Amino acid sequence: MFTWKDVIQFAIKGNPTPDRRVEKTNVEWKQELTPEQYRITRKKGTERAHSGALCNIYDAGKYNCICCNTQLFDSTIKFSSGTGWPSFTQPIKENAIKYKKDMAFGMTRVEVICNICDAHLGHVFPDGPEPSGLRYCINSESIQLEKEDNDEN
Repeated sequence: MFTWKDVIQFAIKGNPTPDRRVEKTNVEWKQELTPEQYRITRKKGTERAHSGALCNIYDAGKYNCICCNTQLFDSTIKFSSGTGWPSFTQPIKENAIKYKKDMAFGMTRVEVICNICDAHLGHVFPDGPEPSGLRYCINSESIQLEKEDNDEN
């Protein structure tokens, strides 16, 4: 289980090696993404609090990167943080997320990025629930829910 110490170590000393890489030009990303998805994932934007489509959805499934479809988070570790963005306590795999020190806007934060395609996802904070104490604060526009198929027919 990741802790804040692990996050800081990755941000300072380097990130885990991804399983694969997806690299495209800005022109290719603009063709594949909506303008808002492009602004958030490729230009490090953010959506307004409480405006994202996935804030209050808790269906079973996996949350995948909107750019490369890599599984990033599982619905079982999603929680209501009250912050206005989908929040998770852990990534699905250690090497799914890349961590980067972010000093923008006069604050020191840790940016979380898809380790496969470098899409900006959001930030991680040390104020989440136990046992990890982590809160991955993720833009709805940077992820998509792949619902579990619970149809037993």
